[in-house]
Amino acid sequence: MRYTAKTISTATSVAALLGTLAFSLPSISIAEDASAIAEGKKIAFNRKKGNCLSCHVIKGGKLAGNIGPALSIEGVAMKDRFPDKSKLRAQIYDSRTANPNTMMPPFGSHEILSDAEIDKVVEFVYSL
Repeated sequence: MRYTAKTISTATSVAALLGTLAFSLPSISIAEDASAIAEGKKIAFNRKKGNCLSCHVIKGGKLAGNIGPALSIEGVAMKDRFPDKSKLRAQIYDSRTANPNTMMPPFGSHEILSDAEIDKVVEFVYSL
């Protein structure tokens, strides 16, 4: 089978374009993650929304409480404490499932936060 120079040139251009797109896609994901983390931090630190600082020590937070466990411990990442991100989300959504005697508010089932807000808080906490 014979290929003309035009066919080869077109194929090369398409391959180059696809290669460029493949390298661009992860940066979009990283930017979205950074945005979700920043928004999650705002929600978590907001005294009228998440108010996580009323019970937890979180790096960068002021007037943190000590009722709940510290969420930013030097050398211990939340990814180590919650390797499965869905379990962290379930904990934030309604911690009564894992511990019926918890003092943590059920942010999801009591509609304190929307599902989208919970997802952003999870991204922030998971980044700690």
